[in-house]
Amino acid sequence: MAVTAKQLVKALQKKRFALDNQTGSHAIYKNENSVRVVVPIHGKKDIGPGLLRQILNDANISLEELEKLIR
Repeated sequence: MAVTAKQLVKALQKKRFALDNQTGSHAIYKNENSVRVVVPIHGKKDIGPGLLRQILNDANISLEELEKLIR
């Protein structure tokens, strides 16, 4: 599944993650439980499958749930 950083950020925001900090091209999002997720912001490039899987794992989001969130 190809996902851009913009799509991933929208999905995270729907799961109540908010931008905490940004340094260069890396945005750090946190939710109310202080779960921290780092998203690389590189224009319109897709996030690699391994990194996407790790971010989703950190955020406790399944691939199926991500598909629903980005629609």
